Amino acid sequence: MQYFVTGATGFIGKRLVRRLLQRKGAVVHFLIRRESEGKVAALREYWGVGPARAVPVFGDLTEKKLGVSADDAKALKGQIDHFFHLAAVYDLGADEESQVAANIDGTRHTLELAKAIGAGHFHHVSSIAAAGLYEGVFREDMFEEAENVDHPYFMTKHESEKLVRAENKLAWTVYRPAMVVGDSQTGEMDKIDGPYYFFKLIQRMRQILPPWMPSIGLEGGRINIVPVDFVVNALDHIAHGPRQGGECFHLVDPVGYRVGDVLDIFSKAAHAPKMNLFVNAALLGFIPKSVKKGLMALAPVRRVRDAVMKDLGLPEDMLTFVNYPTRFDCRGTLAALKGSGVECPNLKDYAWRLWDYWERHLDPDLHRDRSLRGTVAGKVVLVTGGSSGIGLAAAHTFAEAGATTIICGRDQDKLDEACKEAKAKGYQFIAYPADIADMADCDRFVQLLVQQHGGVDFLINNAGRSIRRAIEGSYDRFHDFERTMQLNYFGCLRVTMGLLPGMVQRRRGHVVNISSIGVLTNAPRFSAYVASKAALDAWTRCASSEFADQGITFTTINMPLVRTPMIAPTKIYNNVPTLSPEEAADMIAQACIDKPVRIATRLGVTGQVMHALVPRIAQIVMNTSFRMFPDSAAAKGEKGAKAQLSPEAIAMQQMMRGIHF
Repeated sequence: MQYFVTGATGFIGKRLVRRLLQRKGAVVHFLIRRESEGKVAALREYWGVGPARAVPVFGDLTEKKLGVSADDAKALKGQIDHFFHLAAVYDLGADEESQVAANIDGTRHTLELAKAIGAGHFHHVSSIAAAGLYEGVFREDMFEEAENVDHPYFMTKHESEKLVRAENKLAWTVYRPAMVVGDSQTGEMDKIDGPYYFFKLIQRMRQILPPWMPSIGLEGGRINIVPVDFVVNALDHIAHGPRQGGECFHLVDPVGYRVGDVLDIFSKAAHAPKMNLFVNAALLGFIPKSVKKGLMALAPVRRVRDAVMKDLGLPEDMLTFVNYPTRFDCRGTLAALKGSGVECPNLKDYAWRLWDYWERHLDPDLHRDRSLRGTVAGKVVLVTGGSSGIGLAAAHTFAEAGATTIICGRDQDKLDEACKEAKAKGYQFIAYPADIADMADCDRFVQLLVQQHGGVDFLINNAGRSIRRAIEGSYDRFHDFERTMQLNYFGCLRVTMGLLPGMVQRRRGHVVNISSIGVLTNAPRFSAYVASKAALDAWTRCASSEFADQGITFTTINMPLVRTPMIAPTKIYNNVPTLSPEEAADMIAQACIDKPVRIATRLGVTGQVMHALVPRIAQIVMNTSFRMFPDSAAAKGEKGAKAQLSPEAIAMQQMMRGIHF
């Protein structure tokens, strides 16, 4: 048995050729461009055959008779039992010109060659897109009934199938696969398409919410998904059956799912929050087109739409097809496959394999330069409070990555010691003494930075003061609130606002503000500290909006508890799960690489959600913890006393990791 295959290097075609070559004595002639000749050896290795069984035929889809030479056509004449045409553009985002050239003109040229060499049977792999946006059930014997084929992808798929039906003089069979995804056994896929476009959204939800938290999903029309191995096996079996020609087969999932079901299945596969509430995208259909057009004419609306689509990696036309209205009858396919053992597996059984393969191989973030060196090498980074704790660990991280690393602090001895550490490791810090709580010294320091370094590219506002004391123990200590606010809020703002003009002038800059998980959970005993950080968070949100179009970005890190000298006086933290300064530094580095608006732990986000949705319950939980954990001996003014914790308090410490009690 001899075959000719176009699109043999594509995702489906490559696997179909391998399947065909498993037949005893089979020889496959495959179309390949002359400039791709170097790929032939790798293809044969993938197929597991030698030159005698996998024969390249050089040509091009855009040329008459596929550009196949007269000698090659003569050699093929009368030899081909089955001609498979798979070469096409399978991309909703491709421009109309390229789709017409490949899908319509390419099919015409393929038919010319198939006729010239007298192929036995012509197998055209079309798509369910040939039905357009048909309202209702589309049967396998339907074609002219297709509706709403205005989109280039639908139009070219419909017209190419029309050529096969109207102009083909050979016996023919048409196959309409549904949305083809990766292999159901391995998850292997070659590109992001179809449901994969929503994977980034699901991944984001998993990153910020615990898996048990209910979430909101998008409902829409029905979406039909089939794995590539089913498509290949079905093609192979049906093509070699007793075919008379003039038939069409829908290679689809007989079950089919609504968009919301598909999102929920993949959310489960990704261990992301389950979607319990769905917003029906059909509601968008009630908005008059004139209103939609008017909204899209507004620059802010377009910017928001474009930012969201770009951030999630969604093509512009994706939302158009969320309300896909067509269902596909496949009784002919089921009859042809009966008894063969070939059947479409349930999406729920292999979704996890698709997700795993995508996250390991196709996630766009895997192919970006996500290294800290690629982000900060040669750039000026300022870390306030960089002589100890989190700041010192972050400074080492930046210096190792090749940044010009500036640290500041009040204690010259600590700064000198930090510089010695850096020198011993093979790099250096630039250290300046500065008191961030002193507004005049802030101004002096900023002027020095501008004069010596031209400003900074990355500002890490790390310098801070924390006080753990209940309000009832602070009635006569108002200065605690004043000095905490002076450093954590006013000092931070003074430095930031002093450096912002230079960032604006250069139209680039990133500011990382080290906040606290306590801002999200409203941690008791930290009213002075949490209030100062909350003020900084609020200012940052305002600044982010004002500078969004000037190339300046801000990240707030709601840092959980970190084992630094700042928490040393509170002895009950000795047995509390905490981050190391190095782990905190990694969070700061990630903030500079990805530049997210906020970095927070799941526990912090959960606390914030609780305070927003069920504030009374959140207050009861935090009040319980407040009563369980007493003020430290230092806060009470006692020396040498050890805090005694109940078993319940110790259990809560472990359960609520990172919240400061």
